[in-house]
Amino acid sequence: MNQLEFVKLHGNGNDFILIDELKGERMPEDEKSEASRVLCHRNFGIGGDGVLFLVPSEKADIGMRLFQPDGSEAEMCGNGIRCLAKHAWESGYVGESFSVETLAGVIPIQVRKDCNRFWARVEMGIPRFERSEIPAEGEGLFIRVPIHGFEVSAVNTGVPHAVIFVDDLDLPVEQIAPNIRHSPCFPDGANVNFVRLGNHLEVRTFERGVEAETLSCGTGSVAAAAVARRLGLVGDSVEVRTRGGPLRISFVGEKAFMEGPAVTVCRGVISDEMLQTLQ
Repeated sequence: MNQLEFVKLHGNGNDFILIDELKGERMPEDEKSEASRVLCHRNFGIGGDGVLFLVPSEKADIGMRLFQPDGSEAEMCGNGIRCLAKHAWESGYVGESFSVETLAGVIPIQVRKDCNRFWARVEMGIPRFERSEIPAEGEGLFIRVPIHGFEVSAVNTGVPHAVIFVDDLDLPVEQIAPNIRHSPCFPDGANVNFVRLGNHLEVRTFERGVEAETLSCGTGSVAAAAVARRLGLVGDSVEVRTRGGPLRISFVGEKAFMEGPAVTVCRGVISDEMLQTLQ
């Protein structure tokens, strides 16, 4: 596993370490989880909100796996998939329209360069509101349920999300969110989004697996827009502003689409010294 190359990318400040395994495994399967813990550490590693693995797929043009800083594997990541798409497109693996297999299903993507910036439009599927599909305890929809003093709605946009509308986003998110993230209502846990409504949506997200607030969350932005639309608060297209930048969320019928940028930060090689700590 000598000379393990990586690429660092971010989507609106949600940053990832990408390891390209499209032409063959570069990191043993039994080391991927621990590697994510080590490499994502912002003092002792490279630093990131997750490690992306670009892998082959029998169901789509390419595949994506995402291991989070706590070692868990996530089903899907909206900002992460744009980063993966950028690397795959610029490496010549795919054209401007292609599909990516994730644990949440096959995701169609369109990419382009506009004013020298990379953009990806990601088909995020139909948000799932039924409790059994989030998953959440009970039956029916999970809309405006009181939890720890907040009215919480929940939806699955690739991963489970709790959505809370607030008048003021100046909140101690990392103190409040863990109680909701770990609520017995959510057997698999949930990401927690605090949303302020205006001419656009402003969102702060506490991410499961990262166990902290991130600068942006793609699936969380879709979740915020989907719940707001379900409640009649927004129409079929809305700008969602995260702390790391804006995303455009739109709906065609019930299907959600997310459009946003991705940026390559640097390329490098993980040292043998670091790799030996994983073995």
